[in-house]
Amino acid sequence: MTATGRIGAATSAAWRSFLRRRTAVFFTFFFPVILILIFGVLVGTRLTGGGLFTESPAYYVPGYLAVVVLFTPLSRVGSTVARHREGNRFEKLASTPLTRSEWLLAQTLVNVLIIGLAGLLILGLVVLLTGADVTLSVVVIPFVVVSVALFCGVGALLGSLADSQDGVIAASNSLALPLLFLSDTFVPPDLLPEWFQPVMNVSPLTYFARGVRTVVTGGGGWELDLVVLCVLAVVFFALGAYALPRTD
Repeated sequence: MTATGRIGAATSAAWRSFLRRRTAVFFTFFFPVILILIFGVLVGTRLTGGGLFTESPAYYVPGYLAVVVLFTPLSRVGSTVARHREGNRFEKLASTPLTRSEWLLAQTLVNVLIIGLAGLLILGLVVLLTGADVTLSVVVIPFVVVSVALFCGVGALLGSLADSQDGVIAASNSLALPLLFLSDTFVPPDLLPEWFQPVMNVSPLTYFARGVRTVVTGGGGWELDLVVLCVLAVVFFALGAYALPRTD
């Protein structure tokens, strides 16, 4: 079997595995919808005054997308790696021609499909429920794909290093929650202490949020953010694939 065939077979198996986990399917799409209903509809935006949610609705589109771009790969890939370790499945995979990088690529492709569908749902709801004036562009697609690959690599690292599935969930939430709110997503940088603002540039999610915001608001200058994400995605994907259990 060729590499393409191996990746295709692994992707198909991972997709069916996701569909069998109905709770995971439900919350993958339900959680960002709840955030939109709470922040976008109930709280709403106020363009005057200070504090949170004083920007236009389009400003928060990257934040809503970041929920699935960040949380889904970390939890899904991390839990899958931990589950495979506990069930000695990597030993079985070692008896096949499938390499660790091919296995991780298959997991990434499934996450890209899942998050792509969730992203379309989020964009539709944001426009429908909040009246956000967004510019639809295909440039958003590479931002999503590259960011998913990046966080799949991070998820593989967490799954390989954590001692159990519970440890993966705890580690992914501990990492994702600060990144979600401190990466120029929902909280504008000028609301944070001046000394902390340079720290935001350490977060990969910052480049996703800034780049996507530039695109959906019709601005320019997103190229550097995408280049940074691409470099980080290659690094973390390679580290995640290398960290997967070696049983060959």
